[in-house]
Amino acid sequence: MSDSVKGFWALLASCAIWGLSGIYYKALSDVPAFEILAHRTVWSVVFLGAVLAVQGGLAGLRAVVLETRTFALVALAALAVSINWVVFIWAEQSGHAVDASLGYFILPLVSVAFGVTLFHERLSRAQVAALTLAAVAVAYMTVEIGSAPWVALSLALSFSLYGVFKKGLAIPSLVSVTAEVALLAPIALVFLLAWEFGWGLPGGKGVFGHDLRATLLLPLSGPLSGVPLLLFSYAAQKVKLSTMGIGFYLNPTLQLLVAVLVFGEPLLHAHVVAFPLIWIALAVYTVAGLRRSRAESRG
Repeated sequence: MSDSVKGFWALLASCAIWGLSGIYYKALSDVPAFEILAHRTVWSVVFLGAVLAVQGGLAGLRAVVLETRTFALVALAALAVSINWVVFIWAEQSGHAVDASLGYFILPLVSVAFGVTLFHERLSRAQVAALTLAAVAVAYMTVEIGSAPWVALSLALSFSLYGVFKKGLAIPSLVSVTAEVALLAPIALVFLLAWEFGWGLPGGKGVFGHDLRATLLLPLSGPLSGVPLLLFSYAAQKVKLSTMGIGFYLNPTLQLLVAVLVFGEPLLHAHVVAFPLIWIALAVYTVAGLRRSRAESRG
């Protein structure tokens, strides 16, 4: 099996895990989203730290601590990803999985908007058309529902900002992600202890060690976060960027299917109108990107 084929399967596996992860969080619906976030942070440190140690990369964490700019960017990235995680967990638990999938469908377009705003990147006419269609879809949902689709927007904005902060980092991806969760881990541990022992919070509500199912499931949040990241990083080195972009759409597609077919969430009229607009926008954006890539490779 060639490296490109291995990379393709790694890409599919990573996006499939992300796309189906809502089933895991739905199974923990009786656990508060912030408690799951705290466990996800702690167990991610354990898993990613172990992987980094095996690879001999723990020394790379020193750069994060010693360089002020790197530390600041990692801290901002950690804040952005924690917001993304907790909103996603809450959405999957609370009947907003359809909206969560919408957030990841519009994510590439929101990232493009950030690129134009912050990095003065130039857009083709097709990309402008795609952004316009996406904006129309969000505006329509806002008018139809009576409020902005804040779940979708929060997920798209937080992860786009995460990408902005990561763009300025010159350290390996695994080191960066490990440092991010390591920075959050002390806060997560304090929260879990406070929840358990009632330090300013209602006591005795922590589920870990008290509920067998939750105690078995919560440690899996570490590998669930780390494994797809490692697979995606491997794929990024082996397959074309255009393939990566198209493959990423498997994630929100699976999220949408799980929301409707497994969780039984309804598709509102606003969704029925907005989703096709988003899909058309993504098709226009993707085709434009492929044409640009081919033109650059020929040139």
